Amino acid sequence: MKASEYTGTLRRMLSYIRPYRSYLALSIAAALISVASMLVFPLLAGRAVDAISQWEAGPFFRAVIAMALSAGLTALFQFLQNLSNNRMAYLISRDMRRDLFSKLQRLPLSYIDSHPHGDVSSRMINDVDQVSDGLLMGFTQLFSGVLTILGTLICMLTVSWIVTLVVVVVTPVSLFTASFIARRTYSFFYSQSEAKGRQTSFIDEMVSGASVVAAYSMEGETQRRFDEINHHFSRVSLLAVFYSSLTNPVTRFVNSLVYMGVALSGGLSCVYGLMSVGGLSSILTYASQYAKPFNEISGVMTEFQNAIASASRIFTLLDEREERREEGMPELARPEGSVSFDSVSFSYDKSRTLISGLSLSVRPGMRVAIVGPTGCGKTTLINLLMRFYEPDEGSIRIDGRDISGYTRRSVRRCYGMVLQDTWIKRGSVRENIALSRTDASDDEIRRAARLCHIDNFIAALPSGYDEEISDESDGISEGQRQLISIARIMLSEPDMLILDEATSSIDTRTELLIQDAFARLMEGRTSFIVAHRLSTIRNADLILVMKDGTVIESGTHESLMASGGFYAELYRSQFAG
Repeated sequence: MKASEYTGTLRRMLSYIRPYRSYLALSIAAALISVASMLVFPLLAGRAVDAISQWEAGPFFRAVIAMALSAGLTALFQFLQNLSNNRMAYLISRDMRRDLFSKLQRLPLSYIDSHPHGDVSSRMINDVDQVSDGLLMGFTQLFSGVLTILGTLICMLTVSWIVTLVVVVVTPVSLFTASFIARRTYSFFYSQSEAKGRQTSFIDEMVSGASVVAAYSMEGETQRRFDEINHHFSRVSLLAVFYSSLTNPVTRFVNSLVYMGVALSGGLSCVYGLMSVGGLSSILTYASQYAKPFNEISGVMTEFQNAIASASRIFTLLDEREERREEGMPELARPEGSVSFDSVSFSYDKSRTLISGLSLSVRPGMRVAIVGPTGCGKTTLINLLMRFYEPDEGSIRIDGRDISGYTRRSVRRCYGMVLQDTWIKRGSVRENIALSRTDASDDEIRRAARLCHIDNFIAALPSGYDEEISDESDGISEGQRQLISIARIMLSEPDMLILDEATSSIDTRTELLIQDAFARLMEGRTSFIVAHRLSTIRNADLILVMKDGTVIESGTHESLMASGGFYAELYRSQFAG
């Protein structure tokens, strides 16, 4: 990472601290008091030693009492410092996760579709935890460490300037060594964070697809791929830990040299009468206190480099381009239902056009079926209608108005959509059905369930409509999940409908009942129906036949069959034999 990028990341990390300046001030104040009381302790211990050598009972007991008070004050204010630091670190991690989750709501679906979900989760969980740990260690040990180093130097100077001079001469070696190693560990920690994200993504993918892995006996291949990722993760982690671990033993070695220098120079000072035995005892204690923060700060620097690497990944996500802002844009409300595509072109991959110059017109209340082979652009057409993606060229209009001139939320509210891939949120059956209308009454929710012929199934659940379900629930089938999704549409009664293989996971008998409910729901509403089973769309007012991103045929079932074109071939192929 360039120095400017490193500085920018550090500056943005500090911006998260700014709202909690009061906790920071309390932490610094507590560190000052705890360090001051800790630094007094060796002086008091030295006096106690001198009092023992001369057996002066009064000064000895006063020194012991003062030492006890000093130890108590140190413990109390260290507790307050840790309390402030923990509070600050966890509030910062909360804010980071809130900003990341809020960012996800504003990112275009193209980002979600093109990035591994496990890696995104890793940034929100693992990387934020790493930043929090780095800040917590920094707040807790860095302040106290720096104050201890400065304070011990001043206290040692009051005891013996000669010994202090020895310490000052040797100290830069320790600082140079620690900074030299720390600067080189950042890249390893960044690689470690990336590898952790890839591993999390792979595990998430394999857990969600466990049944497919088992069905195709892919356990060996999956294990081999995981071992590769895990080996890479362990290798970069080992490098990061190895280089960062050099800091502590090197600084300990230098600190041992400092202590040896203090002991020799202090001992000679005692021999020549320049220092008392108690003074030597005090200055040796100070030398130990002086050396300890260097070891702690080396650990802080290691964690801090890791935190910076993780923060860089967090800010990379936060800096991703969002969907165009819509402040002040009007809302599209209660459309009549005419929809038109005017020379629309679109591609996911800009090097390969998927839809090119598509034009079509749909009158209010029409039931429009979209059929064609896999990959022809059927679902893409739905994504454009819902403004999940924006056309590269051309425009889409509702009631003659370009939908790009209205808020995405208001455009999406016009449609009720049931997808082939269902999604059930963790919550009760009632909450899942009411997802489309959170203010719906219990009677309205039950009516929607009856229309979808799922009321009996819900009643058979142990807690009925209050039964907790999720996408991972074993107690409900894929077909029942899809029925719950259909019940949402029945409840919302939208202005227009989009049904993308809405009954693909439902048995034939239930499908006939659902088709009857859909027929009532579609009355007077413009409806778009994506279908692979052509028998389900024979009564559509208009059938659009797509191939290679273009509508190659359109008409009713009878007219398309009579023309003997591509649709007729598809239809006959499904019913051959």
